[in-house]
Amino acid sequence: MQILLANPRGFCAGVNMAIAALDRCVEMFGPNIYVYHEIVHNRYVVDRFTALGVTFVDTVAEVPEGAILLYSAHGVSPEVRQASRERNLMTIDATCPLVTKVHMEAIRYAKRGYHILLVGHEGHDEVIGTMGEAPQSITLVETPEEVDALSFPPDAKLALLTQTTLSVDEAERVMSRLRTRFPQIESPKKEDICYATTNRQDAVRQLAVQADLLIVLGSQNSSNSQRLREIGAQCSKPAYLIDGAGELRPEWFEGVETVLITAGASAPEVVVQGVIDWLHERFGASVREETIRTEHVNFPLPKELRRIAAAAKT
Repeated sequence: MQILLANPRGFCAGVNMAIAALDRCVEMFGPNIYVYHEIVHNRYVVDRFTALGVTFVDTVAEVPEGAILLYSAHGVSPEVRQASRERNLMTIDATCPLVTKVHMEAIRYAKRGYHILLVGHEGHDEVIGTMGEAPQSITLVETPEEVDALSFPPDAKLALLTQTTLSVDEAERVMSRLRTRFPQIESPKKEDICYATTNRQDAVRQLAVQADLLIVLGSQNSSNSQRLREIGAQCSKPAYLIDGAGELRPEWFEGVETVLITAGASAPEVVVQGVIDWLHERFGASVREETIRTEHVNFPLPKELRRIAAAAKT
């Protein structure tokens, strides 16, 4: 058996920054820290921080007054920020800068009187945060059929934004339908789907033709990981999304000669290595890494942590 290891895979710059921020918070303040929602959508990462004593919450009301609250990589709405101020919380914003870019675009378009059509998945943390910036000025659309049901007049001032972790192909179908129905719709010069999402999808799409089966490391609530699994299925390959080697089943690999392995943008490399070890032990699998694109993106730690670090040096 041969393992085809896709590269790029795993942590993106935004996830790296968010996890590094929480690690630094634990180092500086101890484990009595709260995080609004999961720091990233990955069970291994969340379990590691939970074991250290970090508490993940779904509402600001769960956080004791005056405590430290870190906002996850997916971003939060102004309502959450206001609730934090009312509880006198020390907040650290680990929102991915690429998500923040979408928030700023939503604010700018809304202030200019545009109605925003946001392409994304209902209930996703990132979508909730973005829509919270201008709730009266944003309509969420997920499918071309939902676009067909919209009833804006021909002269309506419309803007187009997207969730950062969508399937590039599926998003393009929705955006194409929007531009056909509403030729006047405006959009940012630079697209919102992030570089890491695009790169990981491209790698799977290009490499799947060489494989008999696809394994995606990532959690079920990870949007970008789900999109990777879907690409494998679209390529007519058996495709499985798992958190780690403990979920593998020997019967999946009957008659399989080449296994393509990738990881979503919030899945750590340690879980990838666990699957490689499992396949090596049971099938004598060897590894061949294929690099489709090289990434050089890095984001600094949140400004709150940089400010504290600078103050400590003076």
